[in-house]
Amino acid sequence: MSKENKFKNQAKQVYRMLIMVWCVVLLGVVFAIYALVDPNFSAFNTDEELQTVVIENTIEEGDWDKIENGIHIRTGFVEDDGLMTVVNNCTSCHSAKMVTQNRMTKERWIATIRWMQETQNLWDLGNNEEIIVNYLAKNYAPKSMGRRANLENIEWYQLN
Repeated sequence: MSKENKFKNQAKQVYRMLIMVWCVVLLGVVFAIYALVDPNFSAFNTDEELQTVVIENTIEEGDWDKIENGIHIRTGFVEDDGLMTVVNNCTSCHSAKMVTQNRMTKERWIATIRWMQETQNLWDLGNNEEIIVNYLAKNYAPKSMGRRANLENIEWYQLN
């Protein structure tokens, strides 16, 4: 191999090494900036870990089942007969939001429970099923109103 080719090969090796060092430094800087912005590295935590941290920070000891203005604070469920049965059976597998975002008739709630039992390994609810279905059908039934209630008893004024 000639001296010129040997020099070119050495120059290429130095160039590759400089690129590698630059990439490592860049990754280190990005990691340092991320650590400054989010010291808990919450992007790498699972949803369950984040929920646990949020719940521990927002709900004081003894307030797990506190009800304020007719709403169960931890879950957002409406206070009514069967509330704790629903909390104990439904939120052990999924978020309370899965319940509160749905509105179904009694028949649809039963069908959903059957579907969960057949496909999602939901256990036999036994006597609790009737309590749960009655609670859900009463508090999370379909609404038959439009986007909002009509405005009534409004004092209108003239725009100038």
